[in-house]
Amino acid sequence: MDDVQNNLLSAVQTNWYGFVTSIFVFFILFALAKKRVGFGTRVIIGLGLGLLAGILFQNLDYDTKGITTFGSIYVSLIKMLVIPLVFVLVLNSISSLTSLEYLRKIGFKTFAWFLGTTGIASIIGLLVALAFNPGSGIQQAVPEGFEAREIPTFSQVILDLVPANPINEAANGKVVPVLIFAIFLAVAIIKIGSKNAEAVKPVRDLIQSLTQVLHQVVKFVIRLTPYGVFALIAGITARYGWETLQELGSVILASYTALIIHFVLVFGGLVLLVAKVNPLRFFRKIYPTIAVAFTTRSSYATLPVNLEVITKRLHVSPRIASFVAPLGASVNFNGCGGVWPAIVAVFTAQVFGIDLTATDYIVLVLVSIISSIGVAGVPGPAVISTTVVLTALGLPLEGIAIVAGVEALIDMGRTAVNATGTTVTSLLVASSEGEFDREAFNNGDDDEEIALSAV
Repeated sequence: MDDVQNNLLSAVQTNWYGFVTSIFVFFILFALAKKRVGFGTRVIIGLGLGLLAGILFQNLDYDTKGITTFGSIYVSLIKMLVIPLVFVLVLNSISSLTSLEYLRKIGFKTFAWFLGTTGIASIIGLLVALAFNPGSGIQQAVPEGFEAREIPTFSQVILDLVPANPINEAANGKVVPVLIFAIFLAVAIIKIGSKNAEAVKPVRDLIQSLTQVLHQVVKFVIRLTPYGVFALIAGITARYGWETLQELGSVILASYTALIIHFVLVFGGLVLLVAKVNPLRFFRKIYPTIAVAFTTRSSYATLPVNLEVITKRLHVSPRIASFVAPLGASVNFNGCGGVWPAIVAVFTAQVFGIDLTATDYIVLVLVSIISSIGVAGVPGPAVISTTVVLTALGLPLEGIAIVAGVEALIDMGRTAVNATGTTVTSLLVASSEGEFDREAFNNGDDDEEIALSAV
C-alpha cells in the first residue's frame, strides 16, 4: 500500500511540475503578445522553450503529461475545424467560379504540381539513400508481434473515397469523401447559376457568410499556436533519448538531408524560377505553416494555419487557396509518399542484403507517384505508401518495423515538407492564373497581414 501511495504521489508531483512549467511559459508568451512581439517570433520562442523543457524533464525523469495535455488540447481544437473548413471552403471556392472549364484547368495544374514534385522527392530520397547507405552493417531483430499493415485493394480505395453517407463520413473524420461531396454540390451550383443566377444566390450568400464565420473561429484557435508548439515539442523532445537516435542515426540523417534538399532546391527553385518571387522572403512568410506542421505532424491540423498564410501572407486569392489547400492536405505527400518510401526501401535492402537494380529504382519512383494518389484519405499515408513500395520491389515488410522507433521524429520533417509543398503549389497555380498579388507580397508586413499578434 505504501508503494502504491508513493508512486501515486510521485506521479502527481511530476505532473504538477509539468503544469507549473506550462503556466510559466504561457505567461511569458502572453507577455510577449502584449508587447506586440510578432506571431512568427513567438512561435520560434515557444519552440525553443519546448526544446529546453523537454531536455530538462528527460534528464530529471519527470512525466511530461502536465505539459503535453495542453498540446493535446491545441491539436483537438485545430482538428475541430478540419471537416467544416474542407466542406465550406471547397464549396465556396468552386461555387464562386464562373465555369466548369476554369475548374478543370486549375484542377489539372494542381494535380500536375502535386504528382510532379512527389516524383522529384522520390528521386532525391533514392539518391540520398544510396549516398548514405542507411542500414549498412545494422543487425537488428524484427520487433516481436509486428504485423505488416494490410494494403487496401484498388477497388476498396475507390469505394472509401465515395461519400455513401456524407454526415457519417464527416462524423468519422473522413476528409476526402466530404471534399468530394462538396465538389458535387459546388458543380451543381455552377451549373444552375449559369442558367439562373438568382436561383442559387441565397445559397452562395449563405456559403460566403459561413466562410467569414469560420475564418474568425480559425483566428481564435491559431492564436494559441505558440502555446501549442511549446507543449508539443516539449513532449517529443522528452520522449526520445539519445540511444534511439544513435541506433538509427543514419536513417534520420539521410531522411532529413533528402527533405532539406527537396525543401530548398525544389521548392525554392520553383518559387524563384516559376513564380518569380524571392525564395527567402517566401520561406519567411510561410514559417507559421512549417512550424505547425513540424510540431503537430498532421497536414489536416495544419490546414487552418496554411489557409491563413496562403491568403494573408502570400496574397494568393481565396478561391485558389480554398481549392488547393484542402486538396493538398489529402493527396500531396512529397515527404510521406516521395522521400520516405525511397529511404526505407534502400535501408531495407541494405539490412537484408538484397541488391536493387536500375529497373527497381525506376519502379520505386513510379510506384511512389501512383501510391501517393491511392492512399488519399487512408489513415497513415506514409506507412501505406512505404508498404506498397516495398511490396512492389519484393522487399521484406519487416523493414518498416525496424525504423518504427524513429519514424515519429522523421514524420515531423515529412509533414513540414508536405504542407510546404501545398503552399508552393497554391502560389504556382495562382501565379499562372493571375490570382497572386505580387505587389502586396513584396511590400506587405507579415505580422500585420496575418492579424495574429493579439493573444
